[in-house]
Amino acid sequence: MSRLDSMINRLVAQRMILNHAADLAATLPGPVLELGLGNGRTFDHLREIMPEREIFVFERKITASPRSIPDAEHVILGEIRDTLPFCAPRIGGPAALIHSDLSNGDPTDDLARKAWLSPMIAEHAGPGTVVISGHELDLADFDRLPLPEGIREGRYYLYRKR
Repeated sequence: MSRLDSMINRLVAQRMILNHAADLAATLPGPVLELGLGNGRTFDHLREIMPEREIFVFERKITASPRSIPDAEHVILGEIRDTLPFCAPRIGGPAALIHSDLSNGDPTDDLARKAWLSPMIAEHAGPGTVVISGHELDLADFDRLPLPEGIREGRYYLYRKR
């Protein structure tokens, strides 16, 4: 498969899982946490499909297009490992949806990230919270959900807090 076809498949799968997760979280209270802004595509899509939600973006340095950046009240700058543990007063309660797009494809790096990120995500989840991740997480008290049809196993991981 060409790199172009692979990227197209990844983006289609990303849109599918974001839409599915938004449906799963539709009746839950709370904000959305976007862990990693990158170029802002997923943030922009989330605000389009969940316009009534506050979306808090965590990023070490903003490099996205100005059209794909939230207002200053909803950006939490710094290393996620340093900022996520202390954001509860700012975000105002458990999240309805948490999207973590931090994987760089390196299995060792993903394993290390899984160790420190999993408990931080769990800390900001309430009953029913939906979590999407680009790499596997170790979330006690969460069920791993099946992916929407058309998304290959291992491309994304989907969880819901019991």
